[in-house]
Formats: sequence, structure tokens, C-alpha cells
Amino acid sequence: MNAVETEGLTKKYGDLTALDGLTLEVEEGELFGLLGPNGAGKSSTIEILTGQTKPTSGTARVMGVDPTKNPVEARSRMGVLPEREDPPSFLTPREYFDFVGDVRGIEVDGKVEKWAERLGFEDKLDAISMDLSRGQKQKVMFAQAFVHEPELVFIDEPLTNLDPIVQERVKDFVVEYNEKGNTVFLSTHDITVAEEICTRVGIIQKGKLVAEKDVEEVKRNGSRLIDEFMEEVEA
Repeated sequence: MNAVETEGLTKKYGDLTALDGLTLEVEEGELFGLLGPNGAGKSSTIEILTGQTKPTSGTARVMGVDPTKNPVEARSRMGVLPEREDPPSFLTPREYFDFVGDVRGIEVDGKVEKWAERLGFEDKLDAISMDLSRGQKQKVMFAQAFVHEPELVFIDEPLTNLDPIVQERVKDFVVEYNEKGNTVFLSTHDITVAEEICTRVGIIQKGKLVAEKDVEEVKRNGSRLIDEFMEEVEA
């Protein structure tokens, strides 16, 4: 079974077409990278697949579930790390994790401390989120995506605002999580990140999938393959 599949996925905001008939498939167990410049449609794709917004037309399925028709069921089987979102400023991280559990219908008791320790913010679990640094907030958001150890995780620009040491830790963890049989759908404009950790990449431009490449093929032939595609779509 495919972990993610879309067919003719289209999203319009007035006169702006963010997605234009996007069709793609991601198999279970892949670490798939959706690569493209800013404004290419990456975030719109994730927002539809995670049930945050509805497509104008076309279909999407996540772990066999339509996220538009059954958003609660879909969300219970996935984790989501959005690009630009912070934990609510008036909640502590611990309270935020409880909220996430209630919204997704998942159990987080006994897991919060483990993830806080793993990412290095255990001493901030009971601090008001508005008092956290930018990097600490990003760690909290990363943890909430994985706290229930879902079989599929969507990650939008995972390394934003993280210091270099934490970036390496996050990349290692994402690879390790994938190697356990879980599926990771990663959106990024960073070619280096895609080459380092993904098993396959799809390149999106103007809401359309314009190329797909196995990363091992890219490594054998050098990064010029992706560089050439990116130069073409950005032209």
C-alpha cells in the first residue's frame, strides 16, 4: 500500500493556482523529499495531505484514508511538523503535548519526558512557551510530531532556526526513524538536506511534479542531476 498518493490535486486561492494537477505516490517505508523553490506548492501539498485545508479538485489518500473526508482518523496515524508554527504562547510544552494528544486522539502520557530529554528541553517542559527561545520552540514542535511514534510523519523545512549541532541530531534521528520502517515525507528547498537523508526526491514547480529521482542514482552521478533540475525549474 502507498503511504501517500494524490491524483490531479489542485488548489486555488482566488486567481493563484498553488497546486496544478499534482499526482504523486510515496510507498510505505520511503524517506521521500519534495524539493522545490519557495512558492512551488510544497506547503500547500502538506496542508492538504494533513487535513488542514481542502483541495479545489483532485484526490488525496494518506495511509489509505482521505484526509479531507476523515481528518481525525488521518491525523491519528500521522505526525506533522509545519514550517512556521510555534506552540501556543500561553501553554507550557507539557500542556501543549496534552492538547496535541486530545486533538489527534492519541496517547502521550509517559512519552513527553522521553522526547524532551532526547531533544534537550526537559528543563523547559513547564515553562510558558512565550518565554522559550526560537530554537527551543522548534524542538517542541519537532517532538510533538513524533511523540506518539506514528507510521507516517510530514516534515516541512525541518532545520529552520536550529543550531548546527541540533540540525545534525535531527537529520540522524529522521534517518533512524525511517530505517525502522516508518515513512517520512519531507518538504525542503535545501538540495543538500535532500541528498543527505532522502531515499527518493520529487521536484515540484508551479504546483506540478516535474521530476522524480532515486537519491542513490543522484549520488552515483553527482549532485549535478538535482542541480540541473533545480536550475531548470527556477529559470
